[in-house]
Amino acid sequence: MCAPGLLALTELQFPAETTAVREGLARLMASPCLQGLGAEDRGTAEVVLAEALNNVVEHAYARWSGDVLVTLRREPTQVEVRITDHGLPMPQASPPQGALPEIGAFDDLPEGGFGWFLIRSLARELTYRRQGERNELTFAIPVDNWEA
Repeated sequence: MCAPGLLALTELQFPAETTAVREGLARLMASPCLQGLGAEDRGTAEVVLAEALNNVVEHAYARWSGDVLVTLRREPTQVEVRITDHGLPMPQASPPQGALPEIGAFDDLPEGGFGWFLIRSLARELTYRRQGERNELTFAIPVDNWEA
């Protein structure tokens, strides 16, 4: 495991399919870039990565299959993330604003619509760009504590 001040880099490519995303997420969480995170930061990283990767599966590859490439770079106060795929571009060439869906009675809670709200709330420095046939989403996950 790397000391917090030392750079760690992880790169992982896998099919953009639900099962492969679960397995890929488990491998990312066990990587040197995320392994030493404190419990709260670890939970934040897992939520943000899961939401972003599931969006790739559900939306970018809605019409065909392909791979997703995740690159993590560990810094002293954050983990920098880059997710690339060759799926459909984001509508209006930008990530959704992430407004919370309207919430009514408990029985009427929406099934989805919280993903981009969570990503935008928990990550910072979010950018998206389309380069040719490739999507690139980057963001940073703030880190307050590393376990000893």
